[in-house]
Amino acid sequence: MKKKIVLLCSECFSTTVIYNAVNNRYAIDRVITEQPMRGMNLAKRRMKKLGWFRVGGQILFSVLIVPFIRRAAQSRLKEIFSFYQFDETPIPAEIKTAVESVNEEACIRLLQELEPDLVIVNGTRIISRKVLESTKAVFINMHTGITPKYRGVHGGYWAMVNKDASLCGVTIHLVDKGIDTGGILSQGLIPVTPRDNYSTYPYLQFGEGIPLMLKAVEDFHFNRLQTRESLTKESALWYHPTIWQYLITRITKGVG
Repeated sequence: MKKKIVLLCSECFSTTVIYNAVNNRYAIDRVITEQPMRGMNLAKRRMKKLGWFRVGGQILFSVLIVPFIRRAAQSRLKEIFSFYQFDETPIPAEIKTAVESVNEEACIRLLQELEPDLVIVNGTRIISRKVLESTKAVFINMHTGITPKYRGVHGGYWAMVNKDASLCGVTIHLVDKGIDTGGILSQGLIPVTPRDNYSTYPYLQFGEGIPLMLKAVEDFHFNRLQTRESLTKESALWYHPTIWQYLITRITKGVG
């Protein structure tokens, strides 16, 4: 019996790549996209949690440093894209439905109407318990970090900052109400070179993570999806680096 798959996501590069990789083997019935939080709304939300000083440093890093990092990595990015052969074919408009937030009632109603067996999550805000409990579907996600030690964002970068290359990788996990705390399905490490930096780690993680995601979807279809032990029992939540964190780390540890 065919199992129904829904992709619950934001509009971004990794969503397109994951859609094409999975859809080539197992048809995705619907793609539900949310509007990402941007600008002052996002800044205000972060300030409530982290304070204005830290958020200001993150904004300065994003505006003043990230463009230079990415420019310096152009040749390496071309190599990565060539090696992994990411499929960026646009997702067909007729199977996409837009919602303001994955946590709004419209999204819940849509999931209940669709009655999916599997929901693949990518790039959304934290999904509420109400959404997770609104359907009998299994929710899975690709996280760019080895959980639980590198939960949050930029797990590859922070692993390299901590001289923790043995835990620089990607995790496929079940989604629960926590932040990257769901049961682990599989984990893989990425092949970091001296030419890699903050802007290339995520693409290496996508490249290594896609086969793991495909294996998870396959296991789900054949009723053999199982959680396993993580590569680490340590747990920490990581955020975007500030401009001073990045510069100090670049000077003292040579991590770009």
